[in-house]
Amino acid sequence: MSDVATPGTCPVAHGSPIDNAGPRVLLSTPEFAADPHRAYREMRSEHGSLVPMELVPGVPATLVIGYNTALRILNDPEHFPADPRIWQQDVPDDSPIKPMMMWYPNALRNSGLAHTRYRQAYAASIDAIDLHGLHATVEKIAIPLINSFSADGSADLVSQYALPLAFEIINQLVGCSAEIGQRVATGMAALFDTVNAAWGMQTLSEALMELIQLRRAQPGDDVTSRLAHHPANLDDTEMVSQLISFYGAGIEPQQNLITNTLLLMLTDKRFGGDVLGGSLSTRDALDEVLFDDPPLANYCMSYPRQPILIENTWLPAHQPVVISMAGCNNDPAIRGGDYTGNRSHLAWGAGPHACPAKSIAYLVVQDAIDQLLDALPEIQLAVPTEELVWRSGPFSRAMAALPVVFPECPPLSMP
Repeated sequence: MSDVATPGTCPVAHGSPIDNAGPRVLLSTPEFAADPHRAYREMRSEHGSLVPMELVPGVPATLVIGYNTALRILNDPEHFPADPRIWQQDVPDDSPIKPMMMWYPNALRNSGLAHTRYRQAYAASIDAIDLHGLHATVEKIAIPLINSFSADGSADLVSQYALPLAFEIINQLVGCSAEIGQRVATGMAALFDTVNAAWGMQTLSEALMELIQLRRAQPGDDVTSRLAHHPANLDDTEMVSQLISFYGAGIEPQQNLITNTLLLMLTDKRFGGDVLGGSLSTRDALDEVLFDDPPLANYCMSYPRQPILIENTWLPAHQPVVISMAGCNNDPAIRGGDYTGNRSHLAWGAGPHACPAKSIAYLVVQDAIDQLLDALPEIQLAVPTEELVWRSGPFSRAMAALPVVFPECPPLSMP
């Protein structure tokens, strides 16, 4: 496992992030968003598995792009805890990255007993979701969305389909009204794009507090009610933090996974020029995207308790270590051959903080794609792939829009 020692006692192969005075890689650029895989190859050539980076200008971190190195870190919470409280003391309050990364009383940002308490409540609230009923929920939400543009012959699948579908699914799972849910989605988008992040967190928190008070008084069969009445006895602040995690995992990443998978299916002949003629399934496409272009490309932050030597590189104490799921999944050390059906990617994370809701995500995304392609089997991209614009930001792999065209067709009937 990783060694903990005093800096200066061992040779360093790729330089030390502790003493790194040279340029750091910045991910929040249009150039990185346009071609991240080229950037990962260049990073690997220059730095190896551990890359000195800036999350935003002035906020240093280390980006992990080696698959095996990432697994070691993700499975070693003792040396790499998820608690950022010491780190955030030196980050200015107006930093756009701080609201997204700072400590909150939830499973994502805690270790040890606190993590266990939050994780148990969070997982129990998710495990009780009726997956059979969720199929019907996706269909009930997808069909009206498809009907809203099916007669037009064109659509943007980000703003008109994937985003509204993803956030309405989460609204229903947490027992949230459309009005409160809209404020949640707006605040969450500001957080992920690190634009007006402080405003986004305030907007998000205020909306969720309304939901919590409602479900404490009027419990139902939903995630919020189950959290509110779990034996962990979460207070309102803890409840807000759990729900932020749920919305954070449910809106932006699912939206991106739907659209990134659709892009693959519309542009790769293995899935058929008319989609239905392809030899591979939606699930195959979904797994391939989770390998190549995972919707949450760089995340899973941890903060070493003390300087630590890993891969012959010193990592500073209390400085973020960020796992690049996209970079690690495309590590040449583990890639090769046909990986259809291979689900050893890190898109869901690994270790004690691995995503507890991946079965739900698989179901929602696959059903959303199948509903669309069944309704519009002749759908095609409206522009060449090189004209698609990818949103800038250190965390997500997300298109600004996915314009498509198709033969006009009458509305679908509800089942």
